[in-house]
Amino acid sequence: MPMTTPTAERIGLWLIGARGGVAICTIAGLVAHRLGLADGTGLVSELPQFARLPLPKWDNIVVGGHEIRSVSMADELERLHRQSRVLSPELVRECRPEFDSIDAEIRPGTLWNVGQSITALADLPEPRAADEQLPHGIIRRLQHDLTDFQKRHALSTVVVVNVSSTEPLPTERAWPATWSAAEQSLELADCPLPASTLYAIAALDLGFPYVNFTPSLGASPPGIEELARTRGTCHAGRDGKTGETLLKSVLAPMFAARHLEVMSWVGHNIFGNLDATVLDDPANKSAKLQSKDRLVADILGYAPQTLISIEQITSLGDWKTAWDHIHFRGFLDTPMTMQFTWQGCDSLLAAPLVIDLARFTALARRRGETGVLTFLASFFKSPHGEAPAAFADQFRALESWAAAANQSQPRSGESA
Repeated sequence: MPMTTPTAERIGLWLIGARGGVAICTIAGLVAHRLGLADGTGLVSELPQFARLPLPKWDNIVVGGHEIRSVSMADELERLHRQSRVLSPELVRECRPEFDSIDAEIRPGTLWNVGQSITALADLPEPRAADEQLPHGIIRRLQHDLTDFQKRHALSTVVVVNVSSTEPLPTERAWPATWSAAEQSLELADCPLPASTLYAIAALDLGFPYVNFTPSLGASPPGIEELARTRGTCHAGRDGKTGETLLKSVLAPMFAARHLEVMSWVGHNIFGNLDATVLDDPANKSAKLQSKDRLVADILGYAPQTLISIEQITSLGDWKTAWDHIHFRGFLDTPMTMQFTWQGCDSLLAAPLVIDLARFTALARRRGETGVLTFLASFFKSPHGEAPAAFADQFRALESWAAAANQSQPRSGESA
């Protein structure tokens, strides 16, 4: 079949962890909007203030990805529907042909430094040619997958989004401060960089944007930021802000604005999906807790006593419940409490944000923006770059970026 000429509107969405719950719900969301089965609820990019932005249209987003498991996407869709009781039967039925087609675009990922818990999930053999014994060779294979995908579908760019399981974090001493240092480590058999960073390097080195929706290292090291700027591309992350932490970023500024002293903030989280299985490992859980726990102190300007727990309760499936207890000191030294319960489908809270991030990031790349996309901070628990911590301030930054982008668009009747 002859390839069409690339256009600025036709993009690739390449998902790392393409057969996981977040990816499955992301693709289901794209299909639903293509077919008119969804009305944009939950999508930030469908709000009125972003309506004039030339964001990628539903029919112009092509999906592929990397994965370490061999289960079919259609079977994962059925399992999510059956076990967690989400997604309408009509949508599941309509998604099947699309999922079968996307399954053919999925390529084997890498298990480099992902930790024992993630390795135990893998049943898809990782190709290991003679030149793939070191990270540098693995990156070349990942890049071949990306460029092949781009060429076959005539895509203007490919936005790579990491929605895989949380890796253990290497110590900060292992984070390369320069791209030169990172390059050198890729030639070492004991290279400490994890798979998430190899994916980031593979994308950014090709000039493709990279978004890290996980607490894993990804593009966090300064050396990887240098690579992005050198290659004239952009990135964002880290750790999607979907539920309990989203509420913290809204409520903590309220306590600060009312001059109420937060003395302690305790949060307990329970859920039962694949992510919970991985986070049952203390090494993986530590990375997640670190990302969730820093926000309150960043907003308040002081550090109250905090406690966060994440526990696997298998029967809950993809449904997550969070209970929070806030103990604060009010007027005339009076102790008071606030408590809330948050319950939602974990993957369906994340999926619309993945779509939003892909659309906004694709436009930023088209506009020639490089380095960290700080205007996307409202989507993350631990956003890269110099960004405010309070949600309202973060969202205003997104609106300001959109307003500037709109002003730079040609007016009706003008040529681009």
